[in-house]
Amino acid sequence: MAETGQEAYGMQNSYDKWQQSEGIPIVRGFHINDLKQVEVVPWKRRGGLGTYINLEGTGGTNDAYVSEIPGGGSLKPEKYLFEELIYVLSGRGATTIWNEGGPKQTFEWQSGSLFSPPLNAWRQHFNGQGDQPARLFSVTTAPTVINLFHNLDFVFNNPFVFSDRYAGDEGYFSASGKSLPGRIWESNFIPDVPSFKLTEWKERGAGGTNVMFELANNTMCSHISEFPVGTYKKGHRHGPGAHVILISGEGYSLLWKDNNPKTRVDWHAGSMFVPPEMWFHQHFNVGGTPARYLALRWGGAKFRMAGLFSSGGIAESVKSGGNQIEYEDEDPEIRRIFESELSKRGVESKMAPFFNRK
Repeated sequence: MAETGQEAYGMQNSYDKWQQSEGIPIVRGFHINDLKQVEVVPWKRRGGLGTYINLEGTGGTNDAYVSEIPGGGSLKPEKYLFEELIYVLSGRGATTIWNEGGPKQTFEWQSGSLFSPPLNAWRQHFNGQGDQPARLFSVTTAPTVINLFHNLDFVFNNPFVFSDRYAGDEGYFSASGKSLPGRIWESNFIPDVPSFKLTEWKERGAGGTNVMFELANNTMCSHISEFPVGTYKKGHRHGPGAHVILISGEGYSLLWKDNNPKTRVDWHAGSMFVPPEMWFHQHFNVGGTPARYLALRWGGAKFRMAGLFSSGGIAESVKSGGNQIEYEDEDPEIRRIFESELSKRGVESKMAPFFNRK
């Protein structure tokens, strides 16, 4: 019997083969309980410690990893042709950025900072504390890029300088930015995600607030959302690869595809999950403080990637062709479960005004 193409060449793609050659663990599954507790091991290529995180909801379009820099240490300089968003989980330090032959620019970060090294620019991360490690969480486009070119030398040793993204501009990482329509903040460095001021987003319900970030002229982007105690957001769906990191609060999310059974993910500060492509998901705050999360994802407003993040109609009712379930159209069991969870904790529901609003 003749071999099929897959049998002849193997089932692994180029990204899978490269990732396995890295020699560090690969965490899979549906969610991470606490990113700060994920085990990391020595990572020869980068010079620190790390582990990869490839959750089901990415659809193989992007990936994530945790890296740790020992006290007083640094990671090796590196550059590559895939985008990267970095959120600082703990510690403080600095990063130096430069293009080949160009001036170096260094900025400092702390726990809660968010930034993105420009595409194919050199970067090196330093731990600013001598007595404890610094831990970073990264989301990258490596799966898409490595599978597309399937040539590691091209991806990691390409001399091309993307001067349209970064040309050594002074103050590039100064934390300055500009506000754009649609709750968008364009910047290259967010010093403190937990305290960043948000804007009301009535369409998503529950008195929630939000801001969208455009960073480093990327195709990937991010956003912060927050919603009050005793509330929950409207169910919605979108494309793959949105890595949702809980910054504060306690609660749970329900995720489901069409009319299939719902999957529940319980979360707290430090938890992370990725809703699978076009699965509805809905977030519930049952704790005693506002719940805030950061999503690192596809779907930026500036440079769109068709087919990777179906965000069209994300705040429009499914009844009119959108991707949001209005409160009056949701499964009644959703509210019953929520009120039961609040009762267990002695928390009062604040949802009545939102159910009555037309």
